[in-house]
Amino acid sequence: MGRIHISNLQPGMVLDADVYNASDQLVLPEGLKLNDRAIEKLAYYGIEIVKIANEKDQIADEAPVQQSVENNAEETYSDRLKKTEEFKVFKEKFENAVNDVEGFLSDVVERNMPPDTTSIMSKIQEMLHPPGGDVINVFDMIHNMRAFDDMTYVHCLNVGLICNVFAKWLGLSEPEIELATQCGILHDIGKLKIPESIIKKPAKLTDEEFSIIKSHPMEGYKILLPCDVDNHIKKACLQHHEKADGSGYPMGIKNEQMDFYSRLVCIADVYEAMTAVRIYRGSLSPFQVIEAFEREGLQKYDTKMIMTFLEHIVDTYMLNRVRLSDGREGDVVYINKTRLSKPTVNCNGTFVDLTKEPDVSITAIL
Repeated sequence: MGRIHISNLQPGMVLDADVYNASDQLVLPEGLKLNDRAIEKLAYYGIEIVKIANEKDQIADEAPVQQSVENNAEETYSDRLKKTEEFKVFKEKFENAVNDVEGFLSDVVERNMPPDTTSIMSKIQEMLHPPGGDVINVFDMIHNMRAFDDMTYVHCLNVGLICNVFAKWLGLSEPEIELATQCGILHDIGKLKIPESIIKKPAKLTDEEFSIIKSHPMEGYKILLPCDVDNHIKKACLQHHEKADGSGYPMGIKNEQMDFYSRLVCIADVYEAMTAVRIYRGSLSPFQVIEAFEREGLQKYDTKMIMTFLEHIVDTYMLNRVRLSDGREGDVVYINKTRLSKPTVNCNGTFVDLTKEPDVSITAIL
């Protein structure tokens, strides 16, 4: 089957090569049969392309069953969302904004033009404030806007949108919210200096390749250094792969050494990458994303920021109908603040406390 983007991965596919992260650590081994958790892990570590073994016979055997399930499936949350006028308007503006972001970043990198932050922010405001729009719908919208070939520009736009909402949740002022949004848009500009053959390589990196891919935050910082942009934007570009526990790169600094906006962008960047694994919400629910954060280690992020971020996402789905991994359906009636990914769900009068059922998770918003 060859190399494919993680957005096209499906459970049951088999890795045809070891997968390493930018720190040259093994993420998943060759021969592993993928499941949802393995695909989440690839996104968590920023892996974009993997090599998949030829599974023609297996796919052929499973296709009739899969088709049967799809034919009988009820309309999903994503299906209903895409029919709304709000989504149609957002989609049009989003597609235009992706082209604007591409031109915006390319002008800075290839033509040495100063970043036109005023122009790009006007586009962002148009997307975020439609007539009668609801801010939290931004997350619903971007989770359903994945059909683009060039993921770099889409990723930068999405991270900018997430940073905007996140900054509001943190209680920042309007100028600070705008600055956080700009940090998100520009955080990955250094990737435009890295050869795609290296960024997308699924196998183990050579020492030289490893050094090159880890240089993209510094490359971005160098691009922005002479530009007349806020110093926080430059730092966010440099530090967005750092982690609170010192396990990040390029400098291995810890939480107290990171710029405030860098800590914000770091969380938005990882969340966007994880939700980008699936095309529609039902395949990777917000609760699965939160569970991945809890499982991989909250110590990697600023404590106040990550808890604020996750709590707001969870609270959004209070009283929503959901489907559990064992097939049961019910309504979220209580959020467990010590395990945000494991709320209590009312399934036809039976209250299911997911903290007491570790093998059961919420797989879809209905």
